Amino acid sequence: MHTTIKIYDTTLRDGTQGEGISFSVTDKLLIAQKLDHFGVDYIEGGFPGSNPRDIAFFAEAQTLQLKHARLTAFGSTRRAGVAASDDAQLRTLLDSGMPVLTIVGKTWLLHVAEILRTTPEENLAMIEDSVRYFVAQGREVIYDAEHFFDGYLDNPDYAMRTLEAAARGGASNLTLCETNGGKLVPEVARITAAAVARFGGGLIGVHCHNDSGLGVAVSLAGIEAGATLVQGTMNGYGERVGNANLTTILPNLVLKMGRTAHCAPRLAELRDLSLFFDELANMRPDPKAPFVGQSAFAHKGGLHANAAQKVARSYEHIDPALVGNRTRVLVSDMAGRSSLALKAREMGLELDEKRPEMKALIEELKEREFRGYEYEAADASFKLLVMNSLGQRRTFFEVENYRVIIERHGEELWAEATVKLTVNGESVHTVAEETGPVSALDKALRLALEKAYPQLREMTLRDYKVRILESNLGAGSRTRVLIESGDGHRIWGTVGVSDNIIDASWEALREAVEFKLAQS
Repeated sequence: MHTTIKIYDTTLRDGTQGEGISFSVTDKLLIAQKLDHFGVDYIEGGFPGSNPRDIAFFAEAQTLQLKHARLTAFGSTRRAGVAASDDAQLRTLLDSGMPVLTIVGKTWLLHVAEILRTTPEENLAMIEDSVRYFVAQGREVIYDAEHFFDGYLDNPDYAMRTLEAAARGGASNLTLCETNGGKLVPEVARITAAAVARFGGGLIGVHCHNDSGLGVAVSLAGIEAGATLVQGTMNGYGERVGNANLTTILPNLVLKMGRTAHCAPRLAELRDLSLFFDELANMRPDPKAPFVGQSAFAHKGGLHANAAQKVARSYEHIDPALVGNRTRVLVSDMAGRSSLALKAREMGLELDEKRPEMKALIEELKEREFRGYEYEAADASFKLLVMNSLGQRRTFFEVENYRVIIERHGEELWAEATVKLTVNGESVHTVAEETGPVSALDKALRLALEKAYPQLREMTLRDYKVRILESNLGAGSRTRVLIESGDGHRIWGTVGVSDNIIDASWEALREAVEFKLAQS
């Protein structure tokens, strides 16, 4: 059994074909360096010549001094009836300057006849000629056998002959592509094993998609069947519902299957790497992503939280630190004394389960959740609630009143917020104008406080979410507002609930400021 698996990242090519995913040239260069540092073996950069962005990337990429990873340019075999040396697309691939060239060829006779509109023998020649041409120019060639599993089920003999053609040409790897993403684990395992039996596992790779929700499972099945290279994308970006997700494949390979990879020593950086990709792609991180998601090791039920704290592996399949994650305790109306004590300790507060205040705190928490409060994404509000029950919550200011006025002047819409506070015994009255009522309130509140508390100048409102809790009540529905704030050092969440959306927003804003001051 081969224990070392080569990791081939195609985020910069296949990943960018996903809806909403786009990277600038600078982004792509940063990603290449990041993946190289992480220990990925191959980084597929895109299609040379297909668009100005990829043209610019490959030109710049030639100056990158990568320590381990090999950059790869992607293209297809020569055209039917054209010599490899005369094919413009092959010359463009060669001119990219990349040390590795990945070419895709047809495996399925349906595509040979209906898409290429050529003969089976000419398709085999196209594959072999293209690979041989690049190898003769001193390039490593990886051959992607497109629709291999569909082609094999249609005509196994011809599918194998396409791989033989690439092998005769000198390809270093024959990657079996599950292009449509529809195959189940047993089919992929059986067909991959057949290819491994014919060519040896050292020559076989797998490239899978997630259309049936099995992208990771079929990739791992391919490895189990003997493949030694796996292709995928970070965070599962890709066309349709995405490619096989490397952030899930990697820890399963290393921690569950006894395989290793060059990037295995850096597995503890996996969550940070996942967040890095989401940041550059301007995507919200998936909290439920296996291994790297915020909720991957979060415990809500009191029994689970208590048991996980005593013996982590009783409710956690791995140590979260192995992938750069951590255990989190969530609080809700399901929480018991153990959960609240553990959550308080996580936030730096010592809360004895036997304290008399604990019963009142649990009752208040349950009553608040019944009214619509939700603390899973509002740790700051929860901490303030606990501090209040312990008598540790400081009063930094008192609210006398606030008011918001919305005005439209022609095409322009403006909100004016007036806030009156008592700060250190002095009445402070401020007015602020912004395009929206929440931003106007936020600005007016901080203007009133910044003289006494200048540390608020570094605080920003990062995100704002509204949830209508009782939609059947129409305009009179109760509203929950979640606000995410940050100061460059940390990020925290607060929650407000009211029949009035402005009042709910005000509560969340006020607690965000209070939390910042309490931490200063």
